[in-house]
Amino acid sequence: MLRAIIFDLDDTLVDQAGAARVAVTGWAAEHGVTGDVEARWDAISGRHYERYQRREISFHEQRRERTRDFLGTELDDAEADALFAGYLKRYEAQWVAFDDAVPTLRRVHEAGLRAVVLTNGEDAHQRLKLDLTGLAAEVDLLVSTSTLPASKPDPRAYRLTCERAGVAPAEALMVGNSLAHDVLGAIDAGLDAVLVDRHDAHPDAHVRRVASLDALVW
Repeated sequence: MLRAIIFDLDDTLVDQAGAARVAVTGWAAEHGVTGDVEARWDAISGRHYERYQRREISFHEQRRERTRDFLGTELDDAEADALFAGYLKRYEAQWVAFDDAVPTLRRVHEAGLRAVVLTNGEDAHQRLKLDLTGLAAEVDLLVSTSTLPASKPDPRAYRLTCERAGVAPAEALMVGNSLAHDVLGAIDAGLDAVLVDRHDAHPDAHVRRVASLDALVW
């Protein structure tokens, strides 16, 4: 019996990629960086954020490394923090929930289910994101993997989230945009899962798949 639906946050409920694109374009122009800044920032960010998720570097260190790589200059920690703050201000100003996020979370509650968020992120940062996008009031529980011993797709991330939510893995459905982190990892941990594939990036994936949260059924 289903008792909880566990959602990923970035690019599932919140348009994180869109916010990053807008933010880095303005930030790069301010510092004279040209070229395909969006793709370059995405690659650099992905590489260092994965290091953070593997616990190789801290949350603040991954921000500093992204800044150094993107701007291509030697920076001490204070300089890197100050420069990243310019990007962060732009980025946070662009945070917005997808149009289908709030209606879906409300459908979850109307069905008598718990609405949980499991995110590979730093807890204070992700709580701020919920607050600024208006999602905090719609979510029963936020679990950030900075508060866990491992990040998705480690099975412990899903199982400990279920434990915090007071449900068994078999009683939870994981919903997210990452095939590896939100679907395959969750299935391996004993949960059911649905891939949110807004841009039809995984047409051949042999998993349950929806193009919008509006199409999510349970």
